[in-house]
Amino acid sequence: MEFPPSSSSSMVSDDTVFYAIYPDSSSSSTNTTTTTTTLQSLHLQILETVSPLTSEYIWQHQPFTLTLSTPPNPSCPCSSSSNLHHLHGHLRYGDNLDDEWFTVFLLFHISLRFPSLSIRVWDTDGDFLLIEAAFHLPRWLNPDTSLHRVFIRSGELHIVPRNRLPSPSLLDSLNFLRNSGPQSRASDPVQQAVKNRIAEYPERARRNMHRVRVRVPLSVAQVLRHEPCMISLAVEGFYDRDIDAMKFAAKMERFLERGREEELVRVWVKMSRAMYAQLVQQRFQAPKCYPMMPERDKREEYVEAELGMKIACGLEMMYQQRKRDGVEGKGSTWEAFKQSLEKSGYFQGLLPGSTEYQRLMQNAQEYYRNTSLHSRASELMNAPVRRIDEILALPHSVDDFKGQVVPPSDDDSWLYNGEEELNSALMERQKEMELYDLKHKKKGKAKEDQDTGLTSGSNADEFDPGDIAKTMKAFVHTLSSYKGAEAPEDRNKEVDLDVDQFIKDLESTMKHPGVEVADCNIEEGSSSDLDFDDSDESDMAESAEENEDGEDTFMQSYSDAMNEQLKATTIQKSFVRANEQIPKKDEGASNAAEDMDEGFSPVDVDVNLVKSFLDSFSSQQGLPGPASNLLGLMGVQFPQDAKKGK
Repeated sequence: MEFPPSSSSSMVSDDTVFYAIYPDSSSSSTNTTTTTTTLQSLHLQILETVSPLTSEYIWQHQPFTLTLSTPPNPSCPCSSSSNLHHLHGHLRYGDNLDDEWFTVFLLFHISLRFPSLSIRVWDTDGDFLLIEAAFHLPRWLNPDTSLHRVFIRSGELHIVPRNRLPSPSLLDSLNFLRNSGPQSRASDPVQQAVKNRIAEYPERARRNMHRVRVRVPLSVAQVLRHEPCMISLAVEGFYDRDIDAMKFAAKMERFLERGREEELVRVWVKMSRAMYAQLVQQRFQAPKCYPMMPERDKREEYVEAELGMKIACGLEMMYQQRKRDGVEGKGSTWEAFKQSLEKSGYFQGLLPGSTEYQRLMQNAQEYYRNTSLHSRASELMNAPVRRIDEILALPHSVDDFKGQVVPPSDDDSWLYNGEEELNSALMERQKEMELYDLKHKKKGKAKEDQDTGLTSGSNADEFDPGDIAKTMKAFVHTLSSYKGAEAPEDRNKEVDLDVDQFIKDLESTMKHPGVEVADCNIEEGSSSDLDFDDSDESDMAESAEENEDGEDTFMQSYSDAMNEQLKATTIQKSFVRANEQIPKKDEGASNAAEDMDEGFSPVDVDVNLVKSFLDSFSSQQGLPGPASNLLGLMGVQFPQDAKKGK
């Protein structure tokens, strides 16, 4: 995944979505002027396409905008795009996640309208579209392998395949999409998972708007009448207030020029549901300088006045804080835009005043005028202080708002009755997880059958003691790996195993050369062998090579001496030999010992394993115990004792 350059990353909030649009010509054309002109034309067409969908929408913090990026462009949010002509933008969605998914819908809509575009979208979590389709992705795709692979094109999600481009650059992926687009189309389940998330847009975006009737001071009503989108800044100022900002609200110098004598007027305000919740759910006491609030027994009037008071205080805090800090965007001024064109080589070194220079200048001016109309909302959000001063400088009075018919507020029952919608979403996710588990359980069972020879139809009548040994071998040699130990059918969902220590102990027990015996007294939380550096590993390897011959000799001598000592004990009676069958209970262990040779014959590991499990299971007397639990995880079930209870 990619993030903004370090120079600007500190200024970008975590709740920000980034997007970049690459026309096919950006990866093939070498003519800077032609590419820039084409990009400008595309920019205008895209804005005209999305404007009908966004004109009535109130964004939480920032509106959907696009900016031209011509190389070199160090401020591009995607560092690998700095040498490509493209359009890019970013949008802070804050607590309103609908803003992010509405943006995704707009990008899919743009890709349908312009099939020759390849679009990337990501946030601070990375390629979040893959997160949405996580249960349907190929196993090789993860955050480490998804870089430059995920795109939106022709209204569908595309994932550049690994077998075609093992480690693609952005340019490699764009060329692949242009020349072999159908090969990168994501599978239908992945497509469906993402499209289900945006299926209700743009209707959902309209439902996300909440209209409410409030009583606010005259100056606040004047600002919201001219610029309704500034409600976002008012809510942001109120919700993100701190102690310093509260000092501004205590005085209300800008929006209460007459103090408590200011008259409140009734207006109709449109905001997102997230904004409405942020205002309603916080308790806030009106400053002493604020006009008298209606009595609480007048429920409707009091609610309208309280909500309006919060909006007014939020607008005051935002205005004063930005004015104090000087955080005012200069907007897309013509001079700044012209300088960016000069740096990108748009004028081709032509002399000012020449015919060709004038033609290019006219095209640039026309483009700037057109985009300024569409970027008005963005400029208002970036430079609100200047715009508020302009609005309040216009003549206005209370009479402008008297006599107006103000519709009643929208029903806000959604704020208190969202449990059903939440449960529905949770059930949908639960269903996805269950289907995913079932799918992989079947795959794991099929793999287990291949490895161990077991069939799903095995029952008590078909029980074979040899399955125990086969299953244990499959567990040790096949299913366990450096990532962890998995039981067949993945029945144990929470295996807590220090795999590295387990492997070290296992190998040391098997007397593999070059592995030190594990220290049984290692404290909990101590480093595993993965914490050793390369020098430690090389030292161990060298030590193993030096001692290999000596260790073989020592082990042989040690084994012979141990066998001699054990001959005089009864330990030999506890093992079954390779040339010996398990003695029946009525024959006794002494008969088996009498038939054994004097020397130790080889121990049959598999037979002893099965015998130990059977003895352990028998001692459980039908109750839960270690043998049945362990083999249950392995997918092996012991038959019930038919003689029990008779």
